[in-house]
Amino acid sequence: MTGTLKLTHKAIGAEVRRHPYGVVLDGQDAGSVAMNESIELPVSAGSHTVQIHSGRDSSKVVTFTAVDGETVAFRCTGKRALPVFLASFVDPALALVLVPEDRLEGAGS
Repeated sequence: MTGTLKLTHKAIGAEVRRHPYGVVLDGQDAGSVAMNESIELPVSAGSHTVQIHSGRDSSKVVTFTAVDGETVAFRCTGKRALPVFLASFVDPALALVLVPEDRLEGAGS
């Protein structure tokens, strides 16, 4: 049995970084997610890492724990507070963020 990782590329309000985001799951390219779309990836139970990127911009690496039959969901966005947005030009790992959403039971792929 497996769980599901769901990533949704959606911003609340205006979004400057609207390009598709590449998804890196456990250090391996796992696909991409376009603006206002979602991607669902099967994951085995246990600890995993996920990161999104677009060109030189990226998120920090996020660790999550998958549980059989459950969905771990994140909203992907490039919308940041102005000081963080400006700092992302120096540190591109500040440009994008994965925002955890509620764990969804029985919503696997």
